[in-house]
Amino acid sequence: MYRYVQHISNYICVDGGNDENGVEENETGDVPADVGENTVSTGKKSKKKSKSKNPASTESHTDAVQTDPPSIPICQLYPKGDFPVGEIIDYEPNVDGRTALNRTTSEECKARDSAHIEIYQNFREGAEVHRQTRNHIKKWIRPGVRLIDMCEELERTSRALILERGLTAGLAFPTGCSINHCAAHYTPNGGDNTVLNYDDVCKIDFGVHVNGRIIDCAFTLHFNPKFDKLVEAVKDATNTGIKEAGIDVRLCDVGAAIQETMESYEVELDGNTYQVKPIRNLNGHSLGPYQIHAGKTVPIVRGGEQTRMEWLLTIQNSTG
Repeated sequence: MYRYVQHISNYICVDGGNDENGVEENETGDVPADVGENTVSTGKKSKKKSKSKNPASTESHTDAVQTDPPSIPICQLYPKGDFPVGEIIDYEPNVDGRTALNRTTSEECKARDSAHIEIYQNFREGAEVHRQTRNHIKKWIRPGVRLIDMCEELERTSRALILERGLTAGLAFPTGCSINHCAAHYTPNGGDNTVLNYDDVCKIDFGVHVNGRIIDCAFTLHFNPKFDKLVEAVKDATNTGIKEAGIDVRLCDVGAAIQETMESYEVELDGNTYQVKPIRNLNGHSLGPYQIHAGKTVPIVRGGEQTRMEWLLTIQNSTG
C-alpha cells in the first residue's frame, strides 16, 4: 500500500512570514494553466507538445483560472474530479522487503487502492482548498489586522473554495490563531479586538473537509526576521517527522527523531540564546471520517508509547 503525502506544504506546514507578504518561496497561489494539446506551427507538419510527466499534470486542469482573491470553488476548477496529486511515497523496503513488495505490487493491493480512489480525491480536493486559502491569507495578512477579521476572511475564502454544502463539504473546525506564548487552539470570540503586531509569532490552524475526509493543517506567520531560526527549526523537525513516518512505524521512534532535530537548533532573541525545544504535551493525532481526534496520538518527544503509526503529525516548538 502506498503512503500518500499531499504537499499542502507537507500537510503539516509551518511557514515563515518574514518577507513582506509572508509568501512561502516554494509555493504558488495560482492554479497552473491548462496546456492541453496545443500544436506548434512549423514549416512542416504540426507537432503536438509532449505532455508533462508531473503527477499533477495539465490533464488535471481546465481552462478556468482562479481569481485573486480566490473565489471559484475548486470542484469547478476541476470538474472531472481529477484534483492535483501530491507526492506519493513508497513503503520503505528496508523495513520489510517482502511486505513492502506486496503492498505495492500485489493485485489485491492494487484493487484495494483503486477502490479508495474516491476517498483520495476527497482528500486532494480539500488539500487544494487549504493550499489556495493559505496562500491568500499569507498575502492578505499584515501587522495591525485584528485576529477576528483575519479569521473571518480565512473562513469566508475556505467556504467559497470548498463550496460549503451541509455535511458534504465545509469547515472542519473553528480557525485557531494563537499568538506568541499561546501555543495552540485559541480562537477569538465576538468583541475580541486583539491585533496582530510586527513582533508577534502567530500560529494559524484551520481545516476543511469533503465527505468527512478532513484536512487539518497549521502554519506559522511572523514578520520580524529575528524569529527566522525558530521557524526553520520546526520546519526541519516537521520534515524529519515525515521522513521517519510510515506504516507500522513505532510512534515513539517518530517522536525521538523530531526531538533530536528540534533540539539541535538555537535561537538568539534580544541578546539571549535559547535552545529550541518541542512542546511535550502537544501531539499529533489520527483523523477519522468526520472526526478530528480519532484515537492515536503522535508524540514529538522521545519516550512515548510503542503504538504503531497510522497518521497525522503535528510539530510545535518553543524557546522554553
